[in-house]
Amino acid sequence: MAAVRPNLGRVLPGSSILFLCDMQEKFRHVAYFPQIVSVAARMLKVARLLEVPAVLTEQYPEGLGPTVPELGAEGLRPLAKTCFSMVPAVQQELDTRPRLRSVLLCGIETQACILNTTLDLLDRGLQVHVVVDACSSRSQVDRLVALARMRQSGAFLSTSEGLILQLVGDAAHPQFKKIQKIIKEPAPDSGLLGLFQGQNPLFR
Repeated sequence: MAAVRPNLGRVLPGSSILFLCDMQEKFRHVAYFPQIVSVAARMLKVARLLEVPAVLTEQYPEGLGPTVPELGAEGLRPLAKTCFSMVPAVQQELDTRPRLRSVLLCGIETQACILNTTLDLLDRGLQVHVVVDACSSRSQVDRLVALARMRQSGAFLSTSEGLILQLVGDAAHPQFKKIQKIIKEPAPDSGLLGLFQGQNPLFR
């Protein structure tokens, strides 16, 4: 009898959704905020080309302001929340997608809303792909430990380009040329190299 294969975490457009978490005006002080938003914007452009649905949340927008315009999220209706997980706010969206398998997760802060969203999604049996170059925190220690914590719990840590190329799948894809233009420039440095260098013991 063949051994059961481990969960490979494959990502396909027809069973994926993009979560954009709380990239708002009052969070501009978060470390690498412009870079994080830039990478999330790339993910959103690709999602639109591949018809991957996207949802957008805002944490207490009355006090923390609207989503920053550079995300390019026009046309998405932001869902207001106070909970540190996105899941209660997007519950209806999840319930209407029975084929959903994978959530691609971008935003802030890693140790708060990203971590709590990840745990709630894993609890529902969904695969979570944390876009590590599109997530940050005020403290890089919090960011690092939260990434390790999510990995321990079963989430996949991926870069934006790695996920984009998984989604498109084939250079013969009709949208590949447009996507190639989006990823032609490398994603901006968001401080990850320093977090992962030296075989960090949190990721062994």
